[in-house]
Amino acid sequence: MIERSDVLVAFGKRVRELREAKGLSQEQFADKCGLDRTYISGIERGRRNVSLQNIEILAKALGVMIAELFGDL
Repeated sequence: MIERSDVLVAFGKRVRELREAKGLSQEQFADKCGLDRTYISGIERGRRNVSLQNIEILAKALGVMIAELFGDL
């Protein structure tokens, strides 16, 4: 079973991979999401437990289905 912190780190890593693949800086991505850059940073470092509403916002800003954010989790 995956521990909570491992899930957060894996999710954050996936968000970072997708963001970088789109050529977006954290600041650009945060602006596109309407979220604070420090919040995006916290997600990518596995320090934020993201709500379902914000997961939807992240997916839309990246132009992917929500399921794609979870990759191989």
